[in-house]
Formats: sequence, structure tokens, C-alpha cells
Amino acid sequence: MSIISRDKAEALIREQLVNTIFQDVPKQSSVLSMMRKLPNMTSKQTKIPVLDMLPMAYWVNGDTGMKQTSQQAWDNVYLTAAELAVIVPIPEAVLDDSSFDIIGETTPRINEAMGLRVDQAIAFGINRPNEWQSDIITLARQAGNNVSGGITYDSIMGTDGLIAKVEESGYMVNGILASMRSRAALRGIKDTAGHPLFVSDMKGSTPYALDGSPLTFPQNGSFDQSTAQMIAGAWNQAVYSIRQDITVKILDQGVIQDPTTKEIVYNLAQQDMIAIRVVMRLGWALPNPASRINGDRTNIPFAYIEAGTPVTDYTVTFTVEDNAAEPEAIAGARIDVNGARKTTKADGTAVFNLRPGTYPATIKKSGHVTQSVTVTVASAAVSQDITLPIVQ
Repeated sequence: MSIISRDKAEALIREQLVNTIFQDVPKQSSVLSMMRKLPNMTSKQTKIPVLDMLPMAYWVNGDTGMKQTSQQAWDNVYLTAAELAVIVPIPEAVLDDSSFDIIGETTPRINEAMGLRVDQAIAFGINRPNEWQSDIITLARQAGNNVSGGITYDSIMGTDGLIAKVEESGYMVNGILASMRSRAALRGIKDTAGHPLFVSDMKGSTPYALDGSPLTFPQNGSFDQSTAQMIAGAWNQAVYSIRQDITVKILDQGVIQDPTTKEIVYNLAQQDMIAIRVVMRLGWALPNPASRINGDRTNIPFAYIEAGTPVTDYTVTFTVEDNAAEPEAIAGARIDVNGARKTTKADGTAVFNLRPGTYPATIKKSGHVTQSVTVTVASAAVSQDITLPIVQ
């Protein structure tokens, strides 16, 4: 018996095409959602006045005792907008032949990629724009707010643990950022009464909490597990501002060049192509105002638990000297290296842990002229000495 079987009529059978692409919901920036948003920037750079010195009060001895004087001072912290952009070329023939809205499917993923880059730059310094200050991990490491020993009850809740180091800056932890891999370690931690430390919090802004603080696990791939396992902080002390919101433009004219060789890769008009160009500009800062606990502003309201293998730092010893014919060391000078601060000891030195690169730095000392310099940390040596001058 002969029949028209499926294999004989295969060319006539239309395959069903589901009009939905199965994909996870695009993940946006986890870091920006925890930070405090300032009004949009009206220029490339915005200045924020920050409390730098607190006044003091003194007891008066006796009826005729002399009353002492005090002062209060402010400093400037700058937000500088950096540009984040990408161009995605697409042949028009591909758009015409596709059964899906390729542009509509691509733009959410571009937004996700931008959220990833923002999180990496602010939290870990990965591909950080030169206009931005040091990242949160670097600032925390400079303040000595790095915790070793992995994720344990003591490393999180102990007297010298993750949360305590943030509290030493005068602020309470209001959010924790952790890698997805750390969930397994957290599930096994119990308090002294045997209760799980890692619990669900259906009333909070996030489904999980740790010591009452919301716990966020970035799912956009931005968390650098080779640097940290967990970051805790007073995230409302970190601020950001938008100079230009995400702008999408469809280009059908012009050329696209290789950034390195400057050679033309695509000629949109000649090759019948379009290109999706997405641009945004924003800046961020950690003002770190003076507080009664953190009067010299050398501590910051962030701390982190190191990765299993801590990142190798380059030890740089700065020595501040005056500009006399025979220079003398200046004690009590505050060195600010791209947002990381230290105060010089009696011998005029302050030790920073920095990665190779070029950093803006300022040296401040009462009675001296504030100096702005640029310091370069070479990658040839793990330990370096740099002398910084200051003018009286």
C-alpha cells in the first residue's frame, strides 16, 4: 500500500514558529539601585560641598575661665560624567528576512550590558573611566576594611567582621552585595542560638536579608568573584547623577571604523546596513563626609570579604616633605589618592595599596598650601616609594 508519508511531504509542512524568544528578564544595574540618585547633571562636572571638619566644644574652668574657639570646614567632591556607548551593526537584508523584531530584542540586552559595565566600574574598578574616582573595593581596601577568612559567622558578624568595619565609619549597613556562589556558604551559617543567619525577608525590598540588611545577588554577571565574595556598606552614602539618559539612535548613513587601526569596517549606506547606537553619560562619587566617629574621613562606609585568593596589591609609601632647602617630613598631612585617604605619621609617611596606573592626588595640611599632583604606580615593582612636596 502506498501513502503520502511525512518524509515525502516534508517540503510542504510548515513548522510552527513561536512568536516569543525564551530568555531571562534583562538585568539592570544592581549597584545604582542601591545608591542615592542626585538631580541630573547640567554639565560634565558637578561639585558637591562635603563636610570636612567638625567643630568642637570645651568645658570652661571656673568663673573666669577662658572660652576656647573652634571651626568647621567644608571640602569639594566632584562628579564627572563618563560616557558609555556601543554600536550594533545589522544588515538590512537580515532585518527584512527575520520573523522577529531584532531591534526590539537587542536594545534590552544592550541596556543589560550597560548595567553590567556600570556595576563593574563602580564596585570593582573594572574598565573604570579615567574621569571617575577609585572604585568601592579599592577605597575599602585602602581604609583597611577588607576581611579575610571566607564567609563565616565571625567574618560577617564578629567584632572585626564585615558589618563592624562599616560601623567604624559612623554609618549603619543598609545593603549587602554578594556573589551567587556565596549563597551556598551563607545557607550553612547559624547564629549562636543555632538559627540560620541567611533568611528570607518577604517584607523587604529584596527577598533576602542578613542581620536585617537587604541582600542582593547581581544576576547580570558583574560581580567579580576573583576580588570579593561580599560587599557591605551604607549605600545611600554613594551618590550618582545622570548627565545623559540612555539614548538610542538608528543610523543608516556613515561608516564604522576599527578603533585601533582606524580602518573602515562597514559603510552603512554602501552595504545597505543600519546600526543601533546607544549612548549614556553618568557620574558617581563617595563624598564620605566627616562624622564624629570618622573625623578625618580616612575610613569609608564600605567593607568586603576577600576572595579565596586575595588580589595582589602594590605597596606605595608616600612621604610628604616641605619645600625648604633641607626638606623636613610633615606629619598629620592628609593624602587623597583618587578618593582613598590616609594621614601621614610622625615620619611623614602614609602607605597605600594601589594597582599600577596613574592617579590624581592632593595633599592637605593646616598652614600649608594644598597641593594637587599626579602619581604614577609602575607595574615593575611590588613596593615603591614616592615623595610628595608641600608648600608652607
